[in-house]
Amino acid sequence: MKIILSLFICLLTFCGVVSAADNKFVVVIDAGHGGKDGGAVRASYKEKSINLGVALALGQLIEKNYKDVKVVYTRKSDVFVDLDRRAEIANKAKANLFISIHTNSTAAKTTSASGADTYILGLARSEENLEVAKRENSVILLEDDYTTKYEGFDPNSPESNIIFEFMTNKYMEQSLQFASFVQSDFKNVAKRNDRGVRQAGFLVLRKTSTPSVLIELGFINNIEESRYLASSVGQKNMATAIYSGFKKYKRNFDKMQGNQKITSSNDNDDDVIVVDEIDIVEESPIVVASARESNANTSSSTKNNTQTKTATNKNNEIEYRVQFYVSPTKLASDAKALKGLSPVDYYRDGSSYKYTYGATTDYNEVLKLQRQVRTKFKDAFVIKFRNGERLK
Repeated sequence: MKIILSLFICLLTFCGVVSAADNKFVVVIDAGHGGKDGGAVRASYKEKSINLGVALALGQLIEKNYKDVKVVYTRKSDVFVDLDRRAEIANKAKANLFISIHTNSTAAKTTSASGADTYILGLARSEENLEVAKRENSVILLEDDYTTKYEGFDPNSPESNIIFEFMTNKYMEQSLQFASFVQSDFKNVAKRNDRGVRQAGFLVLRKTSTPSVLIELGFINNIEESRYLASSVGQKNMATAIYSGFKKYKRNFDKMQGNQKITSSNDNDDDVIVVDEIDIVEESPIVVASARESNANTSSSTKNNTQTKTATNKNNEIEYRVQFYVSPTKLASDAKALKGLSPVDYYRDGSSYKYTYGATTDYNEVLKLQRQVRTKFKDAFVIKFRNGERLK
């Protein structure tokens, strides 16, 4: 009997350990390039080495300070890893966050451009952002049978990149939040030039099923910046800035999960951090408009729809709408991303534009609208408003 009881206690202990491990926040750190793929190379400096140095330093900071975080690396040495394998590692680990680390360059031998930027998934709307995506995606040309694995995607063809126009990324809001934290800390912690949060079509981000970003640390063909990024001091500074952004993101994540415990040994502030309005950098920074400003691109039917809602809300009734899309920038009413859905409206939530369809006080009616919207956007869901304010 004592033996059976002992075995039972051991089993419970083992289950508890497994359960605790399963509850850990998982961050996957991806050092771009590696092995036969050197990435951008200038003089004696190689992108693959810079990326790995920062990735390992970042992982060590997280592992040292967070007992409730599991760090997974796509590579920890100078080896070649296929793009789809990197995303597979993140998805298999059930990652809560994916951070891909790269070093920027231009086509010229040298450049005066400097500074760090952070990308989230989306269609590149400027030539500069498109060139960055094309360069990072071109690594698939080194892979075996890449045309089959990536369904004919050609990194050098602008037409191939149109696939990112029609993507609805349900992790965009979280990705945008983390990207903003990182960019702020590149400026405030690492004292680097802040090139802003940007958007482009990266295959490695497309295939990850989690909030994800791709960081460009700086320009390897800028002589001073490459020297800094190749140094141990520079790599530690950049890793510390990313780690600082991670702390803020993790703190918000814990609060949203109802976890009041401070899990970082160096983190004494448990308030949820509110992200300032974020500009997604295209050709030039886009000034994010207030939610109360009228959309010059909105159709008259949409404006009338908005006016009707305002009138309804004055009665203090709960109003139901169907939310179907989140964008970091304001869209025209005929934008392809809306897939022909009309009339639509949007509301501002932090730095994001959240698009909705329909407005009714009848819950059964909004369920019908939801079914209609889900033929185009399968993740559409019902939200509630009162007096023009969303209820959560």
